[in-house]
Amino acid sequence: MSGRRGSIAGMSTPTADDAWLRDLLLGGDCRPGGDDADGVAGVLAARDPGVDGSGAATDALLSALTDVWERGWQPADVAHAVRRGSGARTARLAVALLAEDARVTGAASRAPGPWVEQLSEIGALAEGTPAGVAGWYRAEGRPAGEAWREVLWLATTLRTLPRVERLLPPPSAWGAGTRRPVAASPPDDARVLRRIRALLAKAESTEFPEEAEALTGKAQELMTRHAVDTALLDGGTAPRRTDVATRRVHVVDPYVRAKVQLLDVVARANGVRLVWYPDLGIATLVGVATDLDAVELLFTSLLLQVGQALGAAERAAGRRSASRAFRRAFLLGYAGRVGERLTSAREQATTAAATERGVDLLPVLRSRQETVEEAFTELFPGVRSSRSRSSVDGAGWRAGRSAADAADVGSRRLR
Repeated sequence: MSGRRGSIAGMSTPTADDAWLRDLLLGGDCRPGGDDADGVAGVLAARDPGVDGSGAATDALLSALTDVWERGWQPADVAHAVRRGSGARTARLAVALLAEDARVTGAASRAPGPWVEQLSEIGALAEGTPAGVAGWYRAEGRPAGEAWREVLWLATTLRTLPRVERLLPPPSAWGAGTRRPVAASPPDDARVLRRIRALLAKAESTEFPEEAEALTGKAQELMTRHAVDTALLDGGTAPRRTDVATRRVHVVDPYVRAKVQLLDVVARANGVRLVWYPDLGIATLVGVATDLDAVELLFTSLLLQVGQALGAAERAAGRRSASRAFRRAFLLGYAGRVGERLTSAREQATTAAATERGVDLLPVLRSRQETVEEAFTELFPGVRSSRSRSSVDGAGWRAGRSAADAADVGSRRLR
């Protein structure tokens, strides 16, 4: 990593101080949430009131980020982990660091397509985004002591991120060539996803539960029929291993476990496997690429719908805000009933397609699922299933299932 050195007022030996700072950020015992955080930040502010005038802090954090990439993390994962454990200012510092890392590594032209997409989504490639610690500090306009505390927090977060499965090659594996363009989705795939997105947008905006039910049911039907059509177009053979993709979904508080349960039932209803990292708030999906897109769309829509349903249940019960136990149970009940109804919709759509085409679709779909299972086992050979055994609020559970009956997928089809 190239250094950026300059003079800082009051510092007679910038090289020695830079080495001390690097050691502090990459291996120090300071805990940002501990009692000594303010003291260390004060020392840093006295040494460098301009905050990273030499660029040593940015260089150290970039070095930590390089290690994070080697441990399997991606840009959106890092942004999620920082947001999850700290405040908005630290999250903006992380984006500034990711912007500088993208510049140094030439990510815009060398990184895999999903990597570049993530950088764009979090704003690291946007024009005018501050880059590095000094750029972030100037944009924030906060006291030097506060800024150094955020730097300490980010350094600790990066240093302590655990190893996860590598789904994309890190910068060290990109090579010197220009990134190959991402293959565009076939027109049929893009058209189906647009229709699913439009149906779900209507389901989210309608005030009528039966209409939301029909629209969401139609979206699931489209997802199933598209999977069937794709399998038949492939001649009934299993998709290639390279057709199976991975996707990380970041789930945020509150009620993370209940939300992951909802994501899991949507994934299972569409032939997608899921692994959940409870300590990180990250789920990894494994499945055919178009199925992953559809699952993400449906999950996002259902999160909005369940929020509306929970608000309606609270108003019906005459309370401003239900207890935490009620809300958690509501979401779990909702997820369980959604899974039943999505599975039913998938079975009905498969049966209808088989009748129309006069083909036994079970072997076709089974071969498709087996390819996904093989890819899943290859990525996660030691994964085990687990279920929560904690008790839930009975009233909330029943209310959630009732809401899923009224507001989600059903046997009726949109005509």
